[in-house]
Amino acid sequence: MNRPAVLKDRAGERNRFQLRLLVAVVVVLVAFGGLVARFVWLQILQHEHYQTLAESNRISILPVPPTRGLIFDRNGVVLANNYSAYTLEITPSKVSNLDETIDGLSTLVEITPKDRKRFNKLKDENKHFASLPIKVRLTDEEVAKFAANRWRFPGVEINARLFRQYPQGEVGSHFLGYIGRINTQDLERIKARDEERDYKGTDHIGKAGVEQSYERELHGVTGYAEVETDASNRAVRTLRTKAPVAGNNLVLSVDIELQKVAEKAFGSRRGALVAIEPETGGVLALVSQPGYDPNLFVDGIDPQSWKELNESPDRPLNNRALQGTYPPGSTFKPFMALAALEYNKRTPHQAFFDPGFFVLGTHRFRDDKAGGHGYVDLYRSIVVSCDTYYYMLANDLGIDNIAQFMKQFSFGQKTGIDIEGEKTGVLPSREWKAKRFKKREQQKWLLGDTVSVSIGQGYNNYTPMQLAQATAILANNGVTFKPHIVRFVENSVSQQKVAVEPKPMATIPLKRANLDVVKRALAGVNTDGTGATVFRGAPYIAAGKTGTAQVFNLKGAKYIASATKEHLRDHAWYMVFAPLDKPKIALVVLVENGGFGAQAAAPIARQVLDYYLAGKKSTEPAAEAAVESD
Repeated sequence: MNRPAVLKDRAGERNRFQLRLLVAVVVVLVAFGGLVARFVWLQILQHEHYQTLAESNRISILPVPPTRGLIFDRNGVVLANNYSAYTLEITPSKVSNLDETIDGLSTLVEITPKDRKRFNKLKDENKHFASLPIKVRLTDEEVAKFAANRWRFPGVEINARLFRQYPQGEVGSHFLGYIGRINTQDLERIKARDEERDYKGTDHIGKAGVEQSYERELHGVTGYAEVETDASNRAVRTLRTKAPVAGNNLVLSVDIELQKVAEKAFGSRRGALVAIEPETGGVLALVSQPGYDPNLFVDGIDPQSWKELNESPDRPLNNRALQGTYPPGSTFKPFMALAALEYNKRTPHQAFFDPGFFVLGTHRFRDDKAGGHGYVDLYRSIVVSCDTYYYMLANDLGIDNIAQFMKQFSFGQKTGIDIEGEKTGVLPSREWKAKRFKKREQQKWLLGDTVSVSIGQGYNNYTPMQLAQATAILANNGVTFKPHIVRFVENSVSQQKVAVEPKPMATIPLKRANLDVVKRALAGVNTDGTGATVFRGAPYIAAGKTGTAQVFNLKGAKYIASATKEHLRDHAWYMVFAPLDKPKIALVVLVENGGFGAQAAAPIARQVLDYYLAGKKSTEPAAEAAVESD
């Protein structure tokens, strides 16, 4: 039986076709809609974001470091300036083999073993991606040679840099300080102060002296340049710039010619000198001998030079004027005498007999002069530097009065000078001793302690800066200025000068009659006393006091300098201000292990005063005076 033929379902096929077509159209429309939506997202909603990304690939923001401010002395002599030079620099992170690269560079530019050592030292101190100089101050010929072979040395480039220069060399190195390359520790300090933006593009920072303490004034404000770059990241054109603002200039209170005279007067002796203008507190000279050449540090000091400075037994990097502390010896006596008058413990003409010693309990304190000075009043106690007079005075004044009075003159306190690193020293008192020692039996203040303090020995320990400040306050009748190295800060744009310390910070209430008594006695030191030999014929009246400070306890033995090791010999001191009626300068000289103050320190002071007050300039070290005691 034949089965009926199945007819083709045309309607069903049409429906399925239309359905498939509809699905295809929907898919196409959805896909197209997605494309449109993505286009809207990228081109409209995210336009600004992607435009920024594109611009950042095309445009670079380059920091433009400011020019560091200059430093002048009070007469306009340049102490620190800048000069431009080409440097050959390597970025270690971009170089696969440093030794091979440096060997290759040495065929084009002379690279000495000293250059290599300095580069390796910088590499250890800085981050790996920093650009570090392998050779500085390139000649034009060296620049041309490297430029022609630049393609051979990826990670190496030539940069034009500004360099710091100290034209005076070692003169004034301890107050001037120096700059050096920014290391990891500096970066942490910059970050802590939230000043990272200001130091973009800057490689150097102040490390010591006024270069360090006035870093913010000297540095300036960083500018920038908006530069269009090509695919190789090379600058094509500058689109926009903001000029940097140069750092402010510093005008110091220091007279650099006076500084030279003072440093020359020391010769090869170790020590310190601080000279202050009493009426302003401006520091006229600050010497710490020996010194160092700050130019060594600018490009990164080489290891050999660093070793010589760091390991020298004379410690040339130590600023003795601010960081060395010493017993003041007999230079302490004028202040003791003034305290005695102010506290009504002595009158000017009250005399005491000096047999050559003072007995306290079972202990005998010896005077410097065997047999004693006989009857001594306050004037003569200063002129002949009678120890016994002050032994007796200490017993009457007491340590509490002594500590309270001396504190007003900055003894045992930081003076606040505008250089970092100043030491506090020690102004002895009951409270100080109780904190200083751990054992109870050592904490108790003894009468013998006060007796030793009275002649500038015992626990007394002060910096030359503190004694100079005390001398300036005495010369200025108790009016106290904060000592300062910088006189003016000069704005680099407006040229306006702003004084650093224009007003006194305190006045010690001292009776003028008492001051006059002590000042007359100090003048007598240089006419009839321990300073007379050195100041004979001086064309001005100087009020001074010699001092000799023991370095170790003799324990009753006789001191013989020639039989004592050099580093154990007495320190020589001299304090002075002049002219007597209207002081223009107050200064203190310390000669480490120099012996008697009148012998080693006073001649240096005389040479400095002769130049400053009389215009008599010496270019030779001060000769020691022929004296046998202070």
